[in-house]
Amino acid sequence: MHEDSCIFITEMNNWWILYITDGFLFFFVALTVLYMLVFSFTALFSRRSEVPKAKKLNRFIIIIPSYKKDNTILQTVNSVLGQTYPQRMFDIVVVSDHQKEMTNMRLAQLPITLLTPDFEESSKAKSMQYAILNLPQFKIYDFVLVLDADNIIEPEFLEIANNDFELAGTKAIQIHRVSRNRDTSVARLDTIFEEINNTIFRRGHNAIGLSASLNGSGMIYDFEWFKTHIMKARTTGEDKELEAMLLREGVFIDYFENIHVYDEKTRSTKEFNSQRGRWAATQLHALVSNIRYLPWALLHRHYDYVDKILQWMLIPRTIMMGIIVVMGVLLPFIYFSLVIKWWVAAAILLFAYSLATPDHLVDKNWDKDFLYAPILILWGLYNILRVLFTETLSRLKMLKNFIKKSR
Repeated sequence: MHEDSCIFITEMNNWWILYITDGFLFFFVALTVLYMLVFSFTALFSRRSEVPKAKKLNRFIIIIPSYKKDNTILQTVNSVLGQTYPQRMFDIVVVSDHQKEMTNMRLAQLPITLLTPDFEESSKAKSMQYAILNLPQFKIYDFVLVLDADNIIEPEFLEIANNDFELAGTKAIQIHRVSRNRDTSVARLDTIFEEINNTIFRRGHNAIGLSASLNGSGMIYDFEWFKTHIMKARTTGEDKELEAMLLREGVFIDYFENIHVYDEKTRSTKEFNSQRGRWAATQLHALVSNIRYLPWALLHRHYDYVDKILQWMLIPRTIMMGIIVVMGVLLPFIYFSLVIKWWVAAAILLFAYSLATPDHLVDKNWDKDFLYAPILILWGLYNILRVLFTETLSRLKMLKNFIKKSR
């Protein structure tokens, strides 16, 4: 009798663990799915009038941090040099970090400023800080454009960007970053995810008066603002740091779809998952660094900043999709009634993503890529959780060392 009671209690405890885990995961997944749906829908109402020609030609400084990008940096620089914008109105600075001597020799022959720092621990923030510190004091700029070393821009880019920034009347705009390659299933899926993000986190936000999310490249800032604030960046997620600074100061971030930055997409599963792991760790760090400002943002009605903090609270999209796939497959074999809500969440998410996906990306490869997506997502979920676990352990060690020093 006693043994039967113990078995019954153990089974009851296992069911309670299942219910609590299921409810906890579904709560955060449902919030994320709802967020995606709302902004996929608002993006449908985004309309921007024709951009008028700017009243003046502004001076640009184009900063291109290049860490071991020997294969792409020359093509990027040449695309910038080929602008229809007057060449006297823009300068190019390439920060060549740990690149080959031959690459540097070729870059040195071009009409650009080439900087070759030797960082022990490289980061994009350090490269941009180095570029700002080494600009000639007598040079005066209006705007700074940040490009990655694998970005390509069209000949009319700076001319259109000059018009866009003047129309925006703000200190930061995000340009529409699109794929320059779709030659593997991973690259095509990465392209689709990028466009979904553009729709939800940029166009959908701007449509209702909220700031767009920065994208890591293809960003244009007011030069004086950037010169001061980039020096405060300390992490590998410098775009999130700059974004938080802008929103804390009440600066609106505009998004323009009419001008493109062509970005090279990841081709391999390993590279894709590594990238998502870094992004998840960056999002976690951004949340930890900014969560303390949430009451202040609410009190001062900085709704852009409130939205951004809430956005960082949401489950990263790859993790969310991985959880939905796992729960949707496993729960029918455990307790069928629990899985229905997960299937509903999956259907709503797919609907939101279909709204956010541009029609031209649904091509002959769509079916094959769609079937490959769950495998990529599950492998990505494993990698992201591994990176987050490592990041958490690292932070716990730092906290432990801090406590020891305090004593």
